[in-house]
Amino acid sequence: MRQRAGGRADFGRSIDAMLAAGRDAMPPDAFLERIFHGSIDPDVFQSFRVVQDEAKVDRLRKAYAAILDEYPAVSIEAAGAIPEKMLSRMGEIGLFGVTIPEEYGGLGFNVWEYMRLVEAMVKMDVSVAIASIAHCSIGVKGVQLFGNDAQKRKYLVPAATGEMIFSYALTEPRIGSDARHIETLAELSPDGSHYVLNGQKTYITNANYAGGLTVFARMDPGRPGFLGVFIVETGWEGVKVGKDMPKMGLKASSTAPVRFTNVRVPVENLLGKPGEGFKIAMTVLNYGRLGLGAASVGMMERSLRDMMKRSSTRVQFQVPIRDFPLIQEKLVSARVNAAVSKAMNDFAAHFLNANPRLNVAIETSHCKLFGTTRAWDTLYDALQVAGGSGYLSTQPYEKRMRDFRVATVFEGTTEIHSIYPALFLIRKTAKDALRGGRRTAALTFCLKALAARIDWKLRFDNRIMRRASRLAGANARTISRMIPALYLLYRDRLPEKEYLLRRISTLSLYLFGLVALLAGMSARSGSGPYGEEDLRVLAHFTEEAALARKASRRLFDSRKEILDGLICRDLFRGWKDERG
Repeated sequence: MRQRAGGRADFGRSIDAMLAAGRDAMPPDAFLERIFHGSIDPDVFQSFRVVQDEAKVDRLRKAYAAILDEYPAVSIEAAGAIPEKMLSRMGEIGLFGVTIPEEYGGLGFNVWEYMRLVEAMVKMDVSVAIASIAHCSIGVKGVQLFGNDAQKRKYLVPAATGEMIFSYALTEPRIGSDARHIETLAELSPDGSHYVLNGQKTYITNANYAGGLTVFARMDPGRPGFLGVFIVETGWEGVKVGKDMPKMGLKASSTAPVRFTNVRVPVENLLGKPGEGFKIAMTVLNYGRLGLGAASVGMMERSLRDMMKRSSTRVQFQVPIRDFPLIQEKLVSARVNAAVSKAMNDFAAHFLNANPRLNVAIETSHCKLFGTTRAWDTLYDALQVAGGSGYLSTQPYEKRMRDFRVATVFEGTTEIHSIYPALFLIRKTAKDALRGGRRTAALTFCLKALAARIDWKLRFDNRIMRRASRLAGANARTISRMIPALYLLYRDRLPEKEYLLRRISTLSLYLFGLVALLAGMSARSGSGPYGEEDLRVLAHFTEEAALARKASRRLFDSRKEILDGLICRDLFRGWKDERG
């Protein structure tokens, strides 16, 4: 990979430069961002309610289960692709129109209903489900959110029936998370009637099932981040979809490269305005992250059920293994993590349901990171509880692990999401600090931020809820002071301080998890009291959050973190010597 397209030199060059692509994509009204800038909005918290039609979701779940009975997941795994007839059946029951409004032929599920469906589908089989999830979460979402009426009527109608399945085409062979530097280029024709598209995308989910693509391309070679989004039909001249890539899991999912050679894209197929592509990409990915969060919940809930059954029937030393504390620890982790993940997803969905374009980048980043990493741990634990039989391919554990493993890479890797929320906040602080245009103004701004107080308005009568709220408020205050302090301390070198960024993101994640649990419990109290189990789950997560807080408040690298860098340098020095 070229240095300019994601190397250390570009990544650490300047906070100011990092602002360029996202300057207009950071509104000040996102929930966590407002907290870090001084106050929590109690109205948002108190208005939170999960609104969903459970019967509607259950009908579609049963219809999907019936299709899997007709086309067993094992046979689809062996074939390595979803048969066309099965895709048609999925389209007939509405799986490709779940989130598309009814006026365009879809089912019109809201965000919560969609997440409940995803949770249910992955419990049955995630490999087949991903065709629908990728299409609805990110493939066609750009058209749904940013398309004009003509674009919606032309493409959402066939998308809703599965006649035209969509893919999201952002990733390139040399560009992953550094989306500002994608190399696919769209140039306006001399007569202004069309764009000429050239470039290549890779790891594109649904590629060989797709009739439509939302393609992200650079519109000005000299302006990184000045992107456009184009609706491209796979049947057009110059579009070549490659063969499906061999994968360790998700065998039913089509994953392939796509090449564009002088593809003529009509100007009316541009989504939004020229240059808005980066903002559109980030907005769409909010839904992709929530989809992964919901899939994580489904996987954890299914694994917990399997562990409970296995640990109850497996007897060792004359007692069922569920009586052993080390097995109980695994069951409790799955229960708590699934509850926290669902609470985070539901709370983030609250904001998107009210404003579908709202920039909830930090919130959905936390949902994705927490859900996928905890689900992976739970899958490991489920196989472990199953013992030797869990290792057999006749059992479901190995397929689930293979299928789900990519979730920690989808929509931004675990490593990216471990530092992204902190970088987002630092960008915003840098933008505000430099608004006056002078370093003295930046210094004054940061000093004022250090002295500012957060008005934490969450009050509870219950002791456990009160402690959770106080801890969340303490994390908010710590972050609000760490960000300006670190900006003053490190300035342009901050993006290189990944251990430090991870600590800030960790504090933010636990803050969001605690607040989401509290919001969910408060909402449920309106229809009846929350139970003792809810309080114990909250208390358990609060204990974990307290330990994480102790480990995440340092401003400088620990001795171990310093040694990591030194030993890694030794490793590569030795590796270079071995290569001659």
